[in-house]
Amino acid sequence: MTDNQTINVEDVLATAADWARAGRPVALATVIETWGSSPRPVGSQLLVDQAGAFVGSVSGGCIEGAVVREAQGVIASGEPKLLEFGVSDEMAWDVGLACGGKIRLFVERVSD
Repeated sequence: MTDNQTINVEDVLATAADWARAGRPVALATVIETWGSSPRPVGSQLLVDQAGAFVGSVSGGCIEGAVVREAQGVIASGEPKLLEFGVSDEMAWDVGLACGGKIRLFVERVSD
């Protein structure tokens, strides 16, 4: 398995456990709520390490960069964070959410 690959939730969680056991600092972002258009359903996850490598997906690519940066901050601080991203229908195409919408994520540091 390579980093930056979309994998199922069970594989993301198994990878999180593997990385944490190996001493690799990681954070897990989980989609907890969506409104309107959302490319990934509630429960989708993105695993991020301190260097920015990741597996999984929370948005099909349109917010992953911002989530990776926020996850790196969670790794550094150890403090979990709620993130919310949203756009109007008029701005949707510009950011990759075809029909507008909002997405809320919970980001937490994973330890072994």
